[in-house]
Amino acid sequence: MTISVTRTEVPDGTVQYVNIGSLELEAGGFLPDVTLAYETWGTLNEDGSNAILVQHALTGSTHVTRGSGNEEGWWEQLAGPGAPADTDRFFVVSINIVGGCYGSTGPSSAAPDGRPWGSRFPLVTLRDSTAAEARLADQLGISSWFAVLGGSMGGARALEWAVTYPERVRRCGVIAVGASSTAEQIAFAQAQTLAIRQDPNFNGGDYYGGPLPEDGLALARRIAHITYRSAYEFDFRFGRNAQASETPLEAESLGVRGRYQVESYLDHQGSKLVRRFDANSYIAITETLMSHDICRGRGTLKEALSRTTADFFVAAVDTDRLYFPAQSHELAEALPGDVDVHLIEAPIGHDGFLTDIGQLNAQLRAYFLA
Repeated sequence: MTISVTRTEVPDGTVQYVNIGSLELEAGGFLPDVTLAYETWGTLNEDGSNAILVQHALTGSTHVTRGSGNEEGWWEQLAGPGAPADTDRFFVVSINIVGGCYGSTGPSSAAPDGRPWGSRFPLVTLRDSTAAEARLADQLGISSWFAVLGGSMGGARALEWAVTYPERVRRCGVIAVGASSTAEQIAFAQAQTLAIRQDPNFNGGDYYGGPLPEDGLALARRIAHITYRSAYEFDFRFGRNAQASETPLEAESLGVRGRYQVESYLDHQGSKLVRRFDANSYIAITETLMSHDICRGRGTLKEALSRTTADFFVAAVDTDRLYFPAQSHELAEALPGDVDVHLIEAPIGHDGFLTDIGQLNAQLRAYFLA
């Protein structure tokens, strides 16, 4: 029997939690008791037809836009009062992915024996996370989404929704991601997970209660951030400039020198992530994204996508060197019907899907009105 979630007294943008029960996993693992964290904005109408699911990227949270607490969200240009995903019109939902560390069941969560899952946490694929989210949608009274959309890993999650549950997705927005993780993307991901695993404090993933693998996580973030930004941005912002009074060309021995500005910037990005993210979750979700392949067990790309019935919105960032625009074009060409690829022109690279999504406001508004 499905139990509906009570939302009447919960302010917009407040983290909520729901138990969806046990979850059999595609790779053969099993999670006996799964909790999903989520946030909502706006009001679900009587027939549940105005719900939009906004999927976060790799280290994103459920906090897409401001709520009652007025804390800034990570995609304010997309969602909020008067935005394309207008929270005065739509019921916007964002769910923390299984394996995460923002409230959903993940490696830092308690296993049945009361200890953190740690190294015992199983591999969760995007199809597993989609199955879990479908149960949450059931409990919210949402039989089909008005739209499911996201960027980067969020776009991969949206695409998996449209293929796995075609009858439940009327519109699907796939931004800055392709139909599968390529060999190069997997290679970048492996370098990041190894950076964490080789930290002396990692302890095989069972580091809870002891020193954290902060150096490894910070290094993983540095590697990732290089792929998120463009060479042009690095050259324009930092060039070969030294950091403040530091002197990179003056050193008495190896490893004892000042930093270039770009090094300081990457150090800062690593330090920021360490303060807010769990290293095991970083590995778990990265490997979830590595599993992204819409064709797995479904035939060719066109055959896999032929089961979809959603109206698609595909977009890419022109300077993206992680998910090249060519991957978005390949996806669009394989989708049923005539699907355009909208281009975000942003010099910063992949992260332009977050910072410059406002360029597509007119197109997105038309898409939501169609």
